[in-house]
Amino acid sequence: MNITLRVWRQPDSDAPGKMHTYQVADVSEDMSFLEMLDVLNEQLTIDGEDPIAFDSDCREGICGMCGLVINGLAHGPGKNVTTCQLHMRSFADGDVIDVEPWRAEPFTVIKDLVVDRSSFDRIIQAGGYITAPTGTAPEANSIPVNKADADAAFDAATCIGCGACVAACPNGSASLFMAAKVAHLGLLPQGQPERHSRVLDMVDQHDAEGFGGCTQIGECTAACPKGIQIDLISRMDRDVLSAIAHRK
Repeated sequence: MNITLRVWRQPDSDAPGKMHTYQVADVSEDMSFLEMLDVLNEQLTIDGEDPIAFDSDCREGICGMCGLVINGLAHGPGKNVTTCQLHMRSFADGDVIDVEPWRAEPFTVIKDLVVDRSSFDRIIQAGGYITAPTGTAPEANSIPVNKADADAAFDAATCIGCGACVAACPNGSASLFMAAKVAHLGLLPQGQPERHSRVLDMVDQHDAEGFGGCTQIGECTAACPKGIQIDLISRMDRDVLSAIAHRK
């Protein structure tokens, strides 16, 4: 396969950026998208050019570092896959592919396709934890948990914090990410003592970071590589109302 890439290049957060065009020849359809970028970077290095900066780590769809907007879609055209799991067989010979970073005010571009997602860390620091002393690890069956709640908590906990929901949302909202973190603790007995303070603190931090509000458009769940469902946002909203009522 021969591919034409139009890639966003930006030296740093203060410099303007623009799209650059590159030709990549002899691309195997079995390559992942990141492996194809590796090939391009090897050629750029040989030619004495600055390689394209992009994030990656596990390359197994676990860590969420590899977020890219590919042809206008967060993580590209694959369903329930991260960019590192997207293979070149998803494209055709001669395709022109646009590659851009996550676009959201809180996600400042560091260089090229790398963005600063530390705003997610600060949302977690605001309330995404349990401080109740639990001692040593209890026997697995010593705390009864309703199976429906346990399954729902597990599903919410699969969120990898990649930021695709923000990149896909027209409002730049991180509500799906936040709702998943609130739900996976709020559904379990250990998370109940701080349930109200947690949701209020995380929502306050979300807004302080500059993320937009949720209008239930649904692009977030469509782009989520782990299939986190949008109904968790409604659950989080109910928790917010309950927390405000209890605070009064």
